[in-house]
Amino acid sequence: MAIKSFQGARKQQNTSEPVQLKVRDYMTTNLITYRPDQSVQEVVESLINNKISGGPVVNSRNELVGIISEGDCLKQLSESRYYNMPLEHDNVEKRMATNVETIDGDMDVFDAANKFLQSKRRRFPIVENGKLVGQISQKDILKAALQLKGENWNSTTKGSS
Repeated sequence: MAIKSFQGARKQQNTSEPVQLKVRDYMTTNLITYRPDQSVQEVVESLINNKISGGPVVNSRNELVGIISEGDCLKQLSESRYYNMPLEHDNVEKRMATNVETIDGDMDVFDAANKFLQSKRRRFPIVENGKLVGQISQKDILKAALQLKGENWNSTTKGSS
């Protein structure tokens, strides 16, 4: 008498290479940018109206020169009250962070997630050929993770520790 298997049909093994999810596939390219000569008051209004926490500062050639954030604006607000100087007398160039860390658009989103964790930053600009082409945020990385299925998640992260 033959032994029958009750395991059912076997699942087809996936032997293809894992898909690499790149930063450029999830970065935001339609950015709200600021100019160095723009007033901090204009930036505050823009941050509130656009429901964002900061943005890149570019020159006339669309080259990244800094980042301005809510924190930079809050610092200016606090100092303007202390010194009794109205908000409109200060510009972005005086308040922006100029030591800006960027990442490569070809970076894997999981590597970008690790970079976010290590740096404690909320966004990274992507620059190509000296020009600002996009920005990736922590939220963009989370959106990428949600789009993955459990199987894909495991297959893309296998072997990495």
